[in-house]
Amino acid sequence: MEDQMESQKRRQESKDALISERTGSLGCLGWFIVILSGFFTVLLFPITVWFCLKIVQEYERAVIFRLGRIIDKKPKGPGIFFILPCTDSLIRVDLRTVSFDIPPQEILTKDSVTVSVDGVVYFRVSDPIASVANVTNADFSTRLLAQTTLRNVLGTKNLAEVLSDREGIAHSMQSNLDEATDNWGIKVERVEIKDVKLPFQLQRAMAAEAEAAREARAKVIAAEGEMNASRALKEASLVIAESPSALQLRYLQTLNTIAAEKNSTIIFPLPMDVISHFMRK
Repeated sequence: MEDQMESQKRRQESKDALISERTGSLGCLGWFIVILSGFFTVLLFPITVWFCLKIVQEYERAVIFRLGRIIDKKPKGPGIFFILPCTDSLIRVDLRTVSFDIPPQEILTKDSVTVSVDGVVYFRVSDPIASVANVTNADFSTRLLAQTTLRNVLGTKNLAEVLSDREGIAHSMQSNLDEATDNWGIKVERVEIKDVKLPFQLQRAMAAEAEAAREARAKVIAAEGEMNASRALKEASLVIAESPSALQLRYLQTLNTIAAEKNSTIIFPLPMDVISHFMRK
């Protein structure tokens, strides 16, 4: 945790140093042009006021350049402010969260399986000055970096990890993207893996494997049921052997069950000891 805070502190100091370099002195000629522009602005105020007055929305910030240099370490806005015509120019930066879909990427996993993976990234501009001064197009650069980061992260995972550990993959991607885009003034808020598409043959193979595993578990469960039933029958036979009258009661219960079903034919089993008694006579 301390290392992470120290790293963020060093990155912030680096960005402040870059901004300080860009907000340096205008020089004698630069100040002369600025004073001249201010003089004509005051002189022609009824006309120039419409060029000097600028308004930015609540969700926007304005980065102002004066003779090619950023005039302040902080962006202007929201609200109304004035700029000098001819010498000042501004770039509006949207601070709202932007979401975009990562196009499906054909990725070779660590165990040499080709899959197609797509996702979605949510990010916003956290430092308007850095997003303008440090990168040509922060939005487009972040989109390209998200695609390459997705390929790099999934290239180190097995197929089983890609299918089961989507949350871990998304968190890893977010950390890598956030660290890489910090100097661009971009804050990556969330990364999600939308879909993982497997080749059709691999899907059939995985389905066959899952079906075989289920059948194996079913056979094991059936065998365990037969074993438990045989043990119960053995215990029942021991109880009946101790009391011969219990067998007769069981016969009567069976007849009662058959009679309740209103069958026309009833088969009545006779005990062997009864038949043997009549045969001896």
